[in-house]
Amino acid sequence: METFKLFHKDKSSKARLTKLITPHGEINTPIFLPVGTQATVKTLSTQDLFDCGIEMILANAYHLYLRPGEEIIKKARGLHKFMSWPKPILTDSGGYQVLSLSDLRKVSDEGVKFQSHIDGTKYFFSPEEVIRFQKDVLGSDVIMPLDECVHYPCEKDHARVAMKRTLNWAYRSKEAFSSQPLAISHKQLLFGIVQGATYPDLRKECAERLVEIGFDGYAVGGVSVGEPRELMYEVSSNVAGLLPSDRPRYLMGVGNPEDLIEAVSSGYDIFDCVIPTRNGRNGTAFTYSGRLVLRNAKFKDDFSPIDENCGCFACKNYTRAYIRHLFNSGEILGLRLVSVHNIYFYNNL
Repeated sequence: METFKLFHKDKSSKARLTKLITPHGEINTPIFLPVGTQATVKTLSTQDLFDCGIEMILANAYHLYLRPGEEIIKKARGLHKFMSWPKPILTDSGGYQVLSLSDLRKVSDEGVKFQSHIDGTKYFFSPEEVIRFQKDVLGSDVIMPLDECVHYPCEKDHARVAMKRTLNWAYRSKEAFSSQPLAISHKQLLFGIVQGATYPDLRKECAERLVEIGFDGYAVGGVSVGEPRELMYEVSSNVAGLLPSDRPRYLMGVGNPEDLIEAVSSGYDIFDCVIPTRNGRNGTAFTYSGRLVLRNAKFKDDFSPIDENCGCFACKNYTRAYIRHLFNSGEILGLRLVSVHNIYFYNNL
C-alpha cells in the first residue's frame, strides 16, 4: 500500500506539497500538528480542532503510559476512541522526556530506567516496549521510536554516544515493529529520528544509517533545545538534504511562525510545537502583523477582533477588549479563545 505521494516542488526553494496516507485518513503537507501530550490539546475540544481544519495531532507515549495507563486505553479500544479523535495521531516515544526529566532517569544501551514524575514509581522503557505500546495499545498512525536527545551545548563525545545509541534503538525498533502483527487493519507508519546535536558529521552519519535501515518517514530531533536560531536553521537545512525525497520529513518541536516558513523552504513537511497553545493560555495571540499580548492595557477598549482577516471562532465572535477582560478576571474562556485563534492561525499559515 502506497503511503506517501509527492505532488509538487517549488521552483525557487525546496518547499513541496505531499500527501501522507495513514490508517485514519490522509493528511496534506506542509502540516502543523497541535500538541495533545496527554490525549488532549489543552483547553480545546475535538470540535474546536475540526473547526480549525486540523488533520492530525500529536500525543506522547511516555505520559500516556503513566496516566491513564495501558489497561484504561485498552478498555477504551485505543487512543482514538479514548479521546474521541477519528483522524490520524502521531505519538512521540518520550525521547524528549529522557532529556527533560534528567533527574529521574538513567540511560543505558538497553533502554531507560526512570521514576514517574507523578508518584515516583520506577519503570523501564526498552525500544521494543515503546513500539509495542504505541502500536498495539495506542494504535498510533505514525510511531516514533525511542531516541536519546541531548542538551545544547553538548560535548561532541556525549553527542556521539547519544547518536549511536539512537541508531541502535532505531534498528531494534524497526525489528520489533516488523515482527509484531498489525494492531489495526491498515499499515501503521514508523519514522526514524536523526540525532547528532549540532555536529554535521554526526548528523550525516545518523541520517545515512537510518536510510540504510529503512523507515516510512524521517524525523529530525534535538533541535530547538536552546541553540541560536540561525544554528537551528543551518542544522535542519543540512539534514533535510540527506533525507530521501520519497519519504515524509518531520522537524520535531518547531516552532515559531518564522521557523515554520524557513523549515518548509528547506523541504520539511510535518511540524509540532506547544507554542501556539502555550502562548494562547498566556494571552499572546499570533497574527500576520505580529504577536499581540492581549493582557496589555492598550486593548481594554479595543473592540476589534484579534485579527480582522481571521475566520476563526474567536475572531468572528469576540473582541480584544472582551478577551482582555477574561484574562484579567481569571476566566477560563479567555485561554480557550486565544488557543483556538492560534491553532487556526498556525493551520492557515
